[in-house]
Amino acid sequence: MEFRIERGVFAEAVGWAGRALPSKSPVPVLGGLLLQAGAERLTVSGFDFETAARIEADAETAAPGRVLVLGRRLLDICRVLPEGPVSCVLEGTRFTVEAGGTEFGLSTLPLGEYPALPAAPAAYGAVDAAGFATAVGQVAVAAGRDDTLPVLTGVQLRLEGEEMTVSASDRYRYAVRRLPWKPEAGAGESTGAGEVAVEMLLPARRLLDVARSLARCGSVRIGLDPSAAAGGGPVGFEGGRMRSLVRRLDGRLPGYGSLFELPGAAVAEVECGALAEAVRRVSVVAEANSPVRLEFAAGDGSLRVRAGYGDDVAAQRLPAGLTGAEEVTVAFNPAYLLDALNSFEGPGLRMELLRAGQRALLSSVAEASGGDAGSGAAHRHLLMSVKQLV
Repeated sequence: MEFRIERGVFAEAVGWAGRALPSKSPVPVLGGLLLQAGAERLTVSGFDFETAARIEADAETAAPGRVLVLGRRLLDICRVLPEGPVSCVLEGTRFTVEAGGTEFGLSTLPLGEYPALPAAPAAYGAVDAAGFATAVGQVAVAAGRDDTLPVLTGVQLRLEGEEMTVSASDRYRYAVRRLPWKPEAGAGESTGAGEVAVEMLLPARRLLDVARSLARCGSVRIGLDPSAAAGGGPVGFEGGRMRSLVRRLDGRLPGYGSLFELPGAAVAEVECGALAEAVRRVSVVAEANSPVRLEFAAGDGSLRVRAGYGDDVAAQRLPAGLTGAEEVTVAFNPAYLLDALNSFEGPGLRMELLRAGQRALLSSVAEASGGDAGSGAAHRHLLMSVKQLV
């Protein structure tokens, strides 16, 4: 095996495939990256049973072949390679990487022990790459971190007609984003009782990494087996020459329809960036698990953001509109509130507010439609306010 490739192209390919390397694994060969040199092309693959990543890159192939090398060692080498062409040669069990007079030798891992990479599922449709990355980023902040509750660590994709719904929840917050998508011909066809919806729950961290890395591909093609919608079979994501497979999580998130209905709620509108900056600023005096208090007043059109206890307090006043009540006071976990605020792109924020200790629904003013702005918003974020007020 022998090939020649540009340093930047090689580093990008190894870095992409390296996303699938496990941090720890009882199976040593899973720490390897599989390099396959073919006709003027190099394919680099990584696999850890939860996800698989594969990328193709242009290369000058002198002798085709395959080799399995320590992935993290190869990643480290790519970071320090000098600019220019890189020559790679496999001689026996030694893999050599040379560039600009610098040479690295790597021992190889046994190819026979490396598991076969899963086959890519059939294409089911496509979605705008940048929009998909944004949507996953907006909802992934609401996914749980507790691995003892794996269902709540996932992001759920729902495909119905020409719409994709991305959602996540950790029980204390629930984020939802809708965006258009293009199904393949025949995908999700009506069975007579309406359009068929397909749902899949994927690990939030893995999906976020895949979505961000494909954001500049223009379009992301999604492959899946709709007959395995209950939890079997990986989901494929492909953009350009990059392909990832992500294992599904068993189960599904609870429905959010009734949760997002807040009858009788007061509605506040405030500049999102200013509120995020105020929360970040006053939170420096808040103790651990101490909430940030939002005091809305319709009379003077203001919002007072306050945190702290006793003499150790901080407050900032912002302009804000309030309808449906003369005044409303709610309090939130500052980290959760900042996660929600930072997930919105537009300047105007709409907040539907009940009493302290109850739900609050955040959406973008720009996305509001008709009299029921919340239901018309493409991106919505539900937060539980806390009962304890500062």
